[in-house]
Amino acid sequence: MSVADRIQPVALLLARIGIGAIFLVHGRQKFAAGLDSTAAAFQSMGVPAASLTAPAVAVLEVIGGIALILGAALPIFGSLLVLDMIGAFVLVHAAHGFSVAKGGYEFVLALAAGTLAVAFGGGGALALDSLWQRRGRRGRSRRGEA
Repeated sequence: MSVADRIQPVALLLARIGIGAIFLVHGRQKFAAGLDSTAAAFQSMGVPAASLTAPAVAVLEVIGGIALILGAALPIFGSLLVLDMIGAFVLVHAAHGFSVAKGGYEFVLALAAGTLAVAFGGGGALALDSLWQRRGRRGRSRRGEA
């Protein structure tokens, strides 16, 4: 086993924790500010249906962030979080250019790319998805299934 093979599960875990923590904290911030305040901020940024979008995004970012950290249902939550970042890009950040310092899209682009890689590249051996897959294979092999 190469050094890269031994490091990969830990590297993927750290990537999931880093990206997931960002989403989790941003979702919690939306709740902490109050969903009405978050909806007002969304509305001022031109986000459609802000009173519905704000709680949906807050819930997604909290639950999705936790799912990324745990490595659970990565393709599902990863896809939803990437769509969240595409929405943020299109509706808010693209007009400000690349620089995050000017409210640009650098940060949402990095989150979308990292989330996409983790969601479809696999969460690694230390992800719940991997654990569930291993248990499923063991259960099938005990029953004599292929």
